[in-house]
Amino acid sequence: MLTSRPRGTEDILPEEVGRWYLLENTAREVSRLYGYREIRTPIFEHTELFNRGVGDTSDIVEKEMYTFTDRGDRSLTLRPEGTAPVVRAFVEHSLEARGLPVKLFYLGPMFRYGRPQAGRLRQFHQFGVEAFGSRDPALDAEVIALAMDFYTRLGLKDLELHLNSVGCPACRPAHREKLKAYLRPRLEELCPTCQGRFERNPLRIFDCKSPACQEIVREAPTVTASLCPDCAGHFHRVQEYLKALGIEFILDEHLVRGLDYYTKTAFEIMVKGIGAQSSIGGGGRYDGLVAALGGKQVPGIGFGLGLERVLLALETQGQEPPPEGGVDVLVVTAGTGVDLAAFRLLAGLRAAGIQADKDYLERSLKGQMKYANRYPARMAVILGEEELARGRVSVRRLDAGSQEEVPLAAVVDYCRKMKESGW
Repeated sequence: MLTSRPRGTEDILPEEVGRWYLLENTAREVSRLYGYREIRTPIFEHTELFNRGVGDTSDIVEKEMYTFTDRGDRSLTLRPEGTAPVVRAFVEHSLEARGLPVKLFYLGPMFRYGRPQAGRLRQFHQFGVEAFGSRDPALDAEVIALAMDFYTRLGLKDLELHLNSVGCPACRPAHREKLKAYLRPRLEELCPTCQGRFERNPLRIFDCKSPACQEIVREAPTVTASLCPDCAGHFHRVQEYLKALGIEFILDEHLVRGLDYYTKTAFEIMVKGIGAQSSIGGGGRYDGLVAALGGKQVPGIGFGLGLERVLLALETQGQEPPPEGGVDVLVVTAGTGVDLAAFRLLAGLRAAGIQADKDYLERSLKGQMKYANRYPARMAVILGEEELARGRVSVRRLDAGSQEEVPLAAVVDYCRKMKESGW
């Protein structure tokens, strides 16, 4: 049906847009407070970017990407996540030449093919940050603090920060062999996907959602127990910085995140009451990703937060953002010969920063007042023939029902002062 949206997508209607303004404005405000600048990347990239960056053993690459061939026979993919495109832009534009660290944030739609469920769509929106150029564990703590600050500014409660270290190329090989030795006797019990991961990337089995696989890895050797001195020291310092900020966390040795590029710090933020999948965001360090995508050996760390999940959590906790709608002033006309004056007044109100509108359906005075209440408008400025001849207009406060006459030449200033005083 042409009048039905594709499965896994949502229309954001005018009365719902206010909720998105709140999330986006809060994201921009908190990012700038921490020194992060906005970057905007294309919504599609060369497919190879995600194959190399995200990893061919990730669920995203194996199952979820929207990939197509364009008319030039190039394979392109709608971006399923934000980090790889930002890293690509960092490398392509040599942003490290402008001085490190480079701290960026992004907002925008992502695309993954999966079973739609509460707060998880095939087109969804993310807020993310990426910081390049420093291995300092204090930067890990800052990125985590920024994410937690975003949530608390929105009023979210009962947050759980899960924290782990997934090691680095120096310590992962030893853990890999221990894990394979543990899994080999039960290889046939793993799901088909994890059987394929056994040789390519057995660490990803920790992230499998299959109950059978989760049970098998419950007692498996964790990478945390095999950390090299550098990774162990880094992880300890991250914890110290978080404690210094008063940020509580849960050490979760089974947390590996769903993308192959993570090294050292990995974290996920959970909230109760939004269904079986309680994660509303997460991230981690990726010290080898910039080099893997053709850049210099520049370390990085970041996160991605699903905004639909945040809205669901806010709704569940009774913290629903206010809806968008209404205007400050509705210009109402009574009689003939006042339309041009009303149109000039409408432009004057808007030039003064006052949300204003008028009736375009030639309703009666009574009909226009009903429309003003339904819109809703805070005030109605009424232009009648007799009042206009005297250079006056009537201003009615719709909430209180009070009304007074104001000189036409002063009504814009009158409305502006009312708005500045909070109505």
